[in-house]
Amino acid sequence: MVDKQTFNKKLAEYMQNNPEELLEKIAQDHQVTLTQVIQALPEAKIVDGNNFDTVWGEVSTWGDVMFLIHSGDIIAEISGELPPGKHSDKYFNLRHQKGLSGHIRAEHCQYIAFIERTFMKMSTASIVFLNHAGQSMFKIFVGRDEKHQLKTEQLEKYRTLVKKLAK
Repeated sequence: MVDKQTFNKKLAEYMQNNPEELLEKIAQDHQVTLTQVIQALPEAKIVDGNNFDTVWGEVSTWGDVMFLIHSGDIIAEISGELPPGKHSDKYFNLRHQKGLSGHIRAEHCQYIAFIERTFMKMSTASIVFLNHAGQSMFKIFVGRDEKHQLKTEQLEKYRTLVKKLAK
């Protein structure tokens, strides 16, 4: 059996040689969880899932971002403002007149990963909410301007949030 350090090194080498590969595909190809793939990314900053409220509350003030859900069958993207949420019963309930609304099992969030990387030849900055099974609950991406560049103000807020949480 390969120890964790050796495994992470091999995975990191693979990702270095395939820097724009879809993280979920890497996990599938290597028969590991998305969490394990993200843990092998040197640029990833990972915090405990108990920061859910702090992260959601902050990002909901940023304006238009992209909310993404990736399952084996669909990659669904919703661009717009994140609505505020409130805990009730076992859900974090999103209240919004239009755009994203719904109910999140926030207590299922084990980790929150902040990742800046190039994907499809474009810079990306994402926040990945990971569950106890090591899979993505959903992702939030810093928005883009009319020239398809990351919104500078949002990227600054993103980096400030990372510094605040990933001490």
